[in-house]
Amino acid sequence: MGLNMSVIHIESVTKTYRMGETEVRALRGVSLEIERGEMVAIVGPSGSGKSTLMNIIGCLDQPSSGTYRLDGVNVSQMNDDQLADIRNQKIGFVFQSFNLLPRTTALAQVELPMVYAGKPERRKHALDALTLVGLGDRAHHRPNELSGGQQQRVAIARALVNEPAIILADEPTGNLDSASGEEIINIFKTLNREKGMTLILVTHDPDIAAQAQRTIRVKDGMVAF
Repeated sequence: MGLNMSVIHIESVTKTYRMGETEVRALRGVSLEIERGEMVAIVGPSGSGKSTLMNIIGCLDQPSSGTYRLDGVNVSQMNDDQLADIRNQKIGFVFQSFNLLPRTTALAQVELPMVYAGKPERRKHALDALTLVGLGDRAHHRPNELSGGQQQRVAIARALVNEPAIILADEPTGNLDSASGEEIINIFKTLNREKGMTLILVTHDPDIAAQAQRTIRVKDGMVAF
């Protein structure tokens, strides 16, 4: 895989945390590439470094050393403000807990990333995104009027509305029953197949990981493909 094809290019990344007098080496020289249009699962047991790697991929944390290029941009040494801009432009997040505002309609939730980015025609794009995930008829509903699976679909619409380089989903089916979880994974697969979106699923569930085209296993702060 070449740099020109890679939406994510991570080279020799380490992450060390200081806890009092102790140093914790969460990542120990991770190198990996994810191609544009791939659907990849990142798996690993608790304490493996999986969450640290996810936070670095999501520009929520910085590596201690090494290089990370996201969509051709070297984000390894960016400051907090620059990282916030990159997150808004390049990354769509989907979390286990949905992270929706309780008294806000689905349409307004999906408009939010475009408000921060200063994009025009927000209502149209938000409605298009909701329609894409099968919720065009629920645009004016609030979270308490939606099922868990529908709330997660709102979160997916919000994640994709700015046309990010990647969608990063952290345990996206963790709070859902199996039928709703299957619906969410099928939406991801459709977005990947029909829209060419790059999807990264962080999960401990082998059944979810099996839906991806490739699995990246994290163990003891290192990657085994």
